[in-house]
Amino acid sequence: VVVEVAVVVVVVVVRLVVLVLVVVDALVVVVDEAVVEDVVVVEVAVVVVVVVEVWLVVLVLVVVDVFVVVVDEAVVVEVVVVEVAVVVVVVVVRLVVLVLVVVDALVVVVDEAVVEDVVVVEVA
Repeated sequence: VVVEVAVVVVVVVVRLVVLVLVVVDALVVVVDEAVVEDVVVVEVAVVVVVVVEVWLVVLVLVVVDVFVVVVDEAVVVEVVVVEVAVVVVVVVVRLVVLVLVVVDALVVVVDEAVVEDVVVVEVA
């Protein structure tokens, strides 16, 4: 008689991904009937990737072997093998933070005057 019990609990994965992108652009002004391209670009890209992987593996294996032997017309019951294996594996935490800041500023001088025009567009 063989009794096998296998219990397997596998894989809990929690992933949190946050992407924030802010772009500020300032474009195109008309000064003295001339088109001036005044570009002020501020790009802030913040990428936070948090990957928490919890791997819980529990393996329980129970094997019971029962041998029945007849000896001298008598029944002998012998229990031979009991195996229990428990395995708990792997906790993985990954934190990846990427911060990229690019600032470009271009100021155009027209007719000896400094033109600064700011138009803000935010995308989050």
